[in-house]
Amino acid sequence: MSRKATKTVKIGSRVIGGGNPILIQSMCNTKTEDITGTVAQILELEKAGCEIIRVAVPTMEAAKSLKEIKKEIHIPLVADIHFDYRLAIAAMENGADKIRINPGNIGSEDRVRAVVDKARELQIPIRVGVNSGSLEKNLIQKYGGVTAEGIVESALDKVKLIEDMGYDNLVISIKSSNVLMCVKAHQLIAARTDYPLHVGITEAGTLTSGNIKSAVGLGIILNQGIGDTIRVSLTGAPVEEVKSAKLILKTLGLKRGGVEVVSCPTCGRTQIDLIGLAVKTETMVAEFDDLDVKVAVMGCVVNGPGEAREADLGIAGGVGEGLLIKKGEVIKKLPEAELLPALREELLKLRRGQR
Repeated sequence: MSRKATKTVKIGSRVIGGGNPILIQSMCNTKTEDITGTVAQILELEKAGCEIIRVAVPTMEAAKSLKEIKKEIHIPLVADIHFDYRLAIAAMENGADKIRINPGNIGSEDRVRAVVDKARELQIPIRVGVNSGSLEKNLIQKYGGVTAEGIVESALDKVKLIEDMGYDNLVISIKSSNVLMCVKAHQLIAARTDYPLHVGITEAGTLTSGNIKSAVGLGIILNQGIGDTIRVSLTGAPVEEVKSAKLILKTLGLKRGGVEVVSCPTCGRTQIDLIGLAVKTETMVAEFDDLDVKVAVMGCVVNGPGEAREADLGIAGGVGEGLLIKKGEVIKKLPEAELLPALREELLKLRRGQR
């Protein structure tokens, strides 16, 4: 697909915009003041594929904790700030690679200017974030409710405020829990600015509903070439956000690497534990993120062998046993209990051959 041309913005050691790969973000749900717990969660997220991490900074202690957290992690650290401009300044002084603010709730223009001045001094990008739930009353009245047009106007007003202070090292984020409103807002803002966009469906929900809403919304937005960094917002463990974001990007052809698992739905012909085998396969292949292969887990002899032959590796189930297929060729017939270990061994062979 054709990606929209946007400005490049450097966030710590990473760069977004300008056609660079779309980076995956998540946000810790630990107390930032708990340095040990926060670092442990970030390292887990790094292992899962998180490329930028955000933490809440509601207190001065949290802002000062960033310095110690930064020493232990390997990805850019973003400070999420609301209400108190002094926390934004302290976060930057303690090593934040980017700050997320809504200038509308930071306070007076002088307080916003103090934040901008510190960001300019340290060359730290500012993510200007506006959510549909925080839309100003005058814009709600102007547009007759919360609308995509109102969200975009609010965001661009805040961007102009910072631009007028002589700073344009910015990333824009506009989010809504209404999927179609969010899609429209991104279409509108992408036509009016070349700042990189952080995209996501906010407050999407639990793992099931949140993943569906995020996949639909982000799928539409990203497929139009819009978006430079993403977060899947889920009510669940942050590592699940990263897994979902990776899969969305891979499905759209925007990210390569890792093992793609395809599996058939079960039916009355299935005579192995296909559901269990597919789930175990998906868990097992997580350790092979350095490979770029497709694995098929198929349950019966009708479509199984054919589908499995289209993958790099495949399992086609039979009666308590199955075929192990590699590059279209059947290489083994094995009892059901031996299929997963054999599949893992083939992945190890591919890894050794790749290196």
